[in-house]
Amino acid sequence: MTTSMDARALLIESIEQGLTDGSLEIGDAVRRLRTEVTGLHQSQFAKMCKISVRTLVHIEHGEGNQTLKSLNAVFRPFGLQMGVVKVRRK
Repeated sequence: MTTSMDARALLIESIEQGLTDGSLEIGDAVRRLRTEVTGLHQSQFAKMCKISVRTLVHIEHGEGNQTLKSLNAVFRPFGLQMGVVKVRRK
């Protein structure tokens, strides 16, 4: 990819913020990170994360009951991990 390191960092930060504020689903975030930041195909990214392609497809489509280990595996390359955030009441 020709995206600069600064642009990638801003993109990761934007996706992280979307997850935090609830405007972005986990599957959409993973798909955006994979395609926009790494530019990898599902098979390449799954191999890099040491998960099956099927698991990655399920994560990206919001299907199944993913383990914390699988979710952390796909976020780890971007310096992210699953966590708990305080719910903001409106």
